[in-house]
Amino acid sequence: MVSYNDEGPAEAPVVLFIHGFPFNKSMWNAQFEALKPTNRVIAYDVRGHGNSEAGTEDFSIELFVEDLLGFMDTLQLDQVILCGLSMGGYIALSAIEKHPERFSGLILSDSQCLADTPEAIEKRMAAIESIREKGAELYVEQSIQNLFAAASFETKQMEIGNVKEMMSKTTAQSMCNTLHALSVRKETCSKLSELTVPILILVGKEDKITPPKVARLMLEKTQNSTLTIIEDAAHLANIENPHDFNQQLMEFIDRYFPSH
Repeated sequence: MVSYNDEGPAEAPVVLFIHGFPFNKSMWNAQFEALKPTNRVIAYDVRGHGNSEAGTEDFSIELFVEDLLGFMDTLQLDQVILCGLSMGGYIALSAIEKHPERFSGLILSDSQCLADTPEAIEKRMAAIESIREKGAELYVEQSIQNLFAAASFETKQMEIGNVKEMMSKTTAQSMCNTLHALSVRKETCSKLSELTVPILILVGKEDKITPPKVARLMLEKTQNSTLTIIEDAAHLANIENPHDFNQQLMEFIDRYFPSH
């Protein structure tokens, strides 16, 4: 069972949002409000996150891509503009590489095309061990410190609370399974030059997890792409600075996918 939100005019261009780890579809609420007057906007919970079932198969980016395509088929969506943040970006890049005909545009936020480095894999394995031994609370607390820009801890306490709550709702088992899936994911950099759709790359200026330099790397490897660095934001640019983030989304969609 896949849990999803689907709003906006049925005939308008469809923007499909994929959340990051270990969040859920509610992380896109501000984007829904901004886009639904002019676009059909859909966000779903990736398996094992939010209200979507985890199933019994081993998690992998490939499995998440199969889920995405199956979900699109169920909703009879031939083609969508795909927007993914962090893990959502990994899923989006893998999906468009395998099924380019299903996607008319790509928005990558605070994501990258590189595979994990040995150090990053080691960190994920340590996180899995810690979650298994002590539960997810400590992992959530430590992650929060890296997700937000320094100033946000003073000015965005409600948003931080919401993100913490999202993370706390993800089961320890799903966290471990997803961390493993992320650690073994394949790079997608080598295929970026083959993409022909319009691409928008967004990154928080203070993102430590996928910093602006990895966003620039994707920009260099793609054609027909633009990069915007979002001020006053780190890894969750859409939540920390929704005004600028939404403006970039709307300009990109208006430019390439006018709904009238």
